Formats: sequence, structure tokens, C-alpha cells
Amino acid sequence: MSASNNPVGHAKIETNNFLMIILIVVTVLFGGLVEIVPLFFQKSTTEPIKGLQPYTATQLMGRDIYIREGCYNCHSQMIRPFQAETLRYGPYSVAGEFVYDHPFQWGSKRTGPDLHRVGGKYSDEWHRIHLNNPRDVVPESNMPAYVWLEKAAVDPADAAPRMKALRMVGVPYTDAQIAGAAEELKGKTEMDALVAYLQVLGRTLK
Repeated sequence: MSASNNPVGHAKIETNNFLMIILIVVTVLFGGLVEIVPLFFQKSTTEPIKGLQPYTATQLMGRDIYIREGCYNCHSQMIRPFQAETLRYGPYSVAGEFVYDHPFQWGSKRTGPDLHRVGGKYSDEWHRIHLNNPRDVVPESNMPAYVWLEKAAVDPADAAPRMKALRMVGVPYTDAQIAGAAEELKGKTEMDALVAYLQVLGRTLK
């Protein structure tokens, strides 16, 4: 059948903006489903890598501070499988390292260095200096200082509800870990929590 006799031929689609938009949306949705749905059934993307543990109460609070302060706006946590990336940052990121992260930090913009393998690379004291005044350890840095973290105390009561919520979506926190969260956080500052989080990043695979 020729295009002129076909009620939904090229000419009709190309001259009807609404129909064109609908068909584009349907095509994109179908393509997205084909690409994304199989990932939910692959063990490499849904099961934790060997040795992966949920964040401790301190690390979990540090992660929330990391997100609250917008660190993800400049620092990615996804090392891509390219030689230039792995030589600079270490082994490339795999999905099994992030199964306990809600939300995970893949896909964020990279202005400063990638932080996925930063755990253990520097001392706690280095991180404290860097957060208080980044130019003391990285003279060319344009990162702002986060001096208030040193004096802001973490609320010990905040961790347990967050851990319970994460357990509902599959993070294997035990009753004992949840019950001990408040005690673990007593006397901790937001700086302590954020440094603890940074120090655990990427260490399981590394």
C-alpha cells in the first residue's frame, strides 16, 4: 500500500505534531523498558558484592549530611570502565557495591574528583582539614569550606528511624544494629559522621 493510501503514512505523521509527539514518547518508553527492565533480574545489579556491609549508624548519618550539603553536585561516585578513569581513581564502579544505597550516587556531575574510591586514601585528619578549609591541602581547590560541621552535633535519635526505613527496602539491618545506633552516635559531630562516610567509600571492592 502506498504512503498516499496509508492513513498513518509518513506524510501524516510528519505533518501532525501531536501524533509525532505521541509516537516519539511511545518509542522512547518502549526502548527504555527494553533497556532497563532486564537489569532488575540480573544478579550483577541486584546482589551485593562479597563483603559489602550496610553503613553503620555514623556512616549513614554522614551520607545524609553529604547529600544535604550538596556534595553530589560536584563529586560523582561512578568510576567508568575507561583506562583514564581507572588509572586515576582505581577499579571501575560496579552495581553490586551500591545495592544498599538509597538513593545511589551514580550519574551525578563531576566537577571535583570522583569520590568512589576515596575511602582510606587520606587520613581522617586530612579530611577534617579539607572540609574546614580545602585550600590548606589542595591550594587550587574552589570547594567551599564546611566549618559548621565541626560544631554541629548529630542527633542520636535520628539514625534508628532511617535504618528501619532502609530495612523495609532491603538493607539487612539487624534489630541489634538499630537498637545500638543512638549509643554509637553519642557525642559525634556532623564532621565525624561525614568523615566516617567518606572513609568507607569504595573500600569493599578495593
